[in-house]
Amino acid sequence: MINTKIMGVLNVTPDSFYDGGKYSSLDTALARAEQMVNDGVDIIDVGGESTRPGAEQVSLDEELKRTIPVVRQITRKFNVRVSIDTYKSEVAGQAADAGASMINDISGLTFDSKMADVVVSTGAEIVIMHIKGAPKNMQVNPEYVSVTDEINGFLDKQAKVLLDKGVNKGKIIVDPGIGFGKTTQNNLEILSGIKKFKQPGYRLLVGVSMKSFIGKCLGSEQSPLPAVDRGTGTTVAHVWLMQNNIDIIRVHDVKAAKQTLKMLSCLNS
Repeated sequence: MINTKIMGVLNVTPDSFYDGGKYSSLDTALARAEQMVNDGVDIIDVGGESTRPGAEQVSLDEELKRTIPVVRQITRKFNVRVSIDTYKSEVAGQAADAGASMINDISGLTFDSKMADVVVSTGAEIVIMHIKGAPKNMQVNPEYVSVTDEINGFLDKQAKVLLDKGVNKGKIIVDPGIGFGKTTQNNLEILSGIKKFKQPGYRLLVGVSMKSFIGKCLGSEQSPLPAVDRGTGTTVAHVWLMQNNIDIIRVHDVKAAKQTLKMLSCLNS
């Protein structure tokens, strides 16, 4: 039986690579959340700062203004788990107060020294993601001796920070960070050996949805397919992840991911 959970992306930003500007008002964000709930989403991941390659940082006040009202209203209106996609401890803490039960930190606790303490104080689940560099520069010639060993070493180290603070292992989710300081070949190596990232006691989250490596595989390095044309490639990657029993996949198209999951479950029954 395939038990992969679907995390739906809700970017309340003007500049995210796939859906920037679509859900930047409270009303449009809530309408999108309702659609995802109707489509069978398990977790809604609310983000207020784009982390696409080359993205600039936004201020703390701006990120709070974008995210906290959305988190609060989703948790009030819908029976669904909410995650806050942030590397800022203040945003994470306020989102937890507003109802979020998961923190998705692209920096794996490295951009804000207070994040680990917020995880402890809120009791939230935490996604530790690997990133090489920062969004502004992460795709400038990333290099690895062994991409698998380096990522797993980082994830082990950062998870231990939380374990040493008394966080239960079951609340820690690891993410190899597809597209975050990785070449196309790095991403394909991670995915082809994805089981190497499944460590005892930790859940594994993977986000491939509509990412540039898919566009480059289907087009070329010099002329990748645009994000809107990466749906088929995304679904194929999701099939691969589901067949490898990945715990959580982070997606833009919840309906397609849910239908993929149902069809695979039928075929495996």
